[in-house]
Amino acid sequence: MAVHAGEGSPAPGAGSGPGPGPAPGPGARPRRRDRHGRGLRGRLVPPGVPLYRSRSQQFDDLVLEAVARLEPRWENELSDVEFAVQEVPDADAIGDDGVPLARIVRGAPDAGDPGNPATGPRIVLFRRPLLARAEDEDELSELVFDVVVEQFAEILGVDPEVVDPGHGDLE
Repeated sequence: MAVHAGEGSPAPGAGSGPGPGPAPGPGARPRRRDRHGRGLRGRLVPPGVPLYRSRSQQFDDLVLEAVARLEPRWENELSDVEFAVQEVPDADAIGDDGVPLARIVRGAPDAGDPGNPATGPRIVLFRRPLLARAEDEDELSELVFDVVVEQFAEILGVDPEVVDPGHGDLE
């Protein structure tokens, strides 16, 4: 059956026989139509609107904002720390304490092996457990910041109040 481009007119190159029509020329765009003759839907939200970003990208932005809040005071110490986001913790990370919100992956010291270079510590935040504990965007932002502060303080070996003097204050 021929694929139609619009109101009863056959698409260019659509013959009555089976198989695809001729390949599009160098300047032609390939047709993207479904079997009902309708094109694929375009983007529903323009790129400049905040809804354009996916939920995971928005969560990544919250983590970057939390790190940016610490940078003015802890820039040198933060330079070696990597931050990562994982959807859920691995099954072996779930213990008697419940589902963790984050974990620290200790770095590898320089062993003089070029195949295994030295790496700094990595703080891995678990997106789904954090989302489950927050009521709204503001609470999620504060929760992410608190978790980043706690994990960073553990790497430094200090209390979270040293990293962020307002840590633990009720709002």
